[in-house]
Amino acid sequence: MPDLTDAAPISGKSTRDKLNIMPQKTNAKAARPVNRANDIDRHVGTRIRERRIMLGLSQQQMADLIGVTYQQAHKYERGINRISAGRLFEIAQVLGVPVGFFYEGLENRRGADLSARQRMCLELARNFTSISNEKHQDALSQLARALASEG
Repeated sequence: MPDLTDAAPISGKSTRDKLNIMPQKTNAKAARPVNRANDIDRHVGTRIRERRIMLGLSQQQMADLIGVTYQQAHKYERGINRISAGRLFEIAQVLGVPVGFFYEGLENRRGADLSARQRMCLELARNFTSISNEKHQDALSQLARALASEG
């Protein structure tokens, strides 16, 4: 029997439809790789969230900057949805970091959650960016430098 897959449609119906030929069934699950988020996606999402917070951006602001919904930005940060290479490049540009930034620490991370110190640093960055008075921000920055130099 001739191959009818490339036959031109006649009066709106393909030859396959006119002859009532059923398409061959294939195992779609076996043919396609699973596109679920994994530990690497969660790590990348966590790094995006950390950088966003360091810059003082809300999830909504971030979503607007990269042209997605708030919900989608949230899913990226939680590692629920995978991020395409093009989108990750765009996020890196918006956040002012190289794409490799999002993968830093991956080799040392074995599914570990944020440490107490990392959480404290994120909270400090979030609180610092919410201070509206620049003089207060500068004073706090000077205090941190002085404390750090003491060891």
